[in-house]
Amino acid sequence: MNAGNAGKQRAAEAALAHVTRGSVIGVGTGSTVNYFIDGLGRMRDSIVGAVSSSSASTTRLEALGIEVMDLNHTGTLDLYVDGADEATRDRYLIKGGGAALTREKIVAAASRRFVCIADESKLVPVLGRFPLPIEVIPMARSYVAREIVARGGQPVWREQCTTDNGNQILDVHGLEILDPPSLERDLNQIAGVVTVGLFAQRPADLLIIGREDGVTVI
Repeated sequence: MNAGNAGKQRAAEAALAHVTRGSVIGVGTGSTVNYFIDGLGRMRDSIVGAVSSSSASTTRLEALGIEVMDLNHTGTLDLYVDGADEATRDRYLIKGGGAALTREKIVAAASRRFVCIADESKLVPVLGRFPLPIEVIPMARSYVAREIVARGGQPVWREQCTTDNGNQILDVHGLEILDPPSLERDLNQIAGVVTVGLFAQRPADLLIIGREDGVTVI
């Protein structure tokens, strides 16, 4: 196993310690979360079930015998575990590389505690090197792109990508995000934007960074 995968696995294993018996767990999407799901499978008899943020995670959870539940029926979740494409020490995140950002943001908002897991390559001093995903209503794609250009970003349509909600993704390059909460608020106001892949107004409560030789908790 290479160092990156080892870091992902260590972060995921550390997050399992935050799972409480008899709870419903919010589960995110991505390669690091897959390690968490595999660990959750070993604990399936001690949890009630999971709320999933994507069809890919749902398939993996169900294959391990974990019941996937509807968020409308569970109420507030005790814990949500998800990865990140970039993270800062303020626990601000960029997410959405897997195009599940809207559902991820909903589950995070509906959870008392959000634990983010990532390998050390994802920890950065300033967000923006990873292109910022924005989910948009298809008919608004060009309009939203123009609004982003006016704000100094370089939007690129992620062709051949349709989200689980039937929408499209713009990946915004060229940003140096010095005030993530402010930028998140601003971009969310553009008509046609479904959600922005900045998790800053609701950042992670705990950031677990995995390395080959251990973890750092922020």
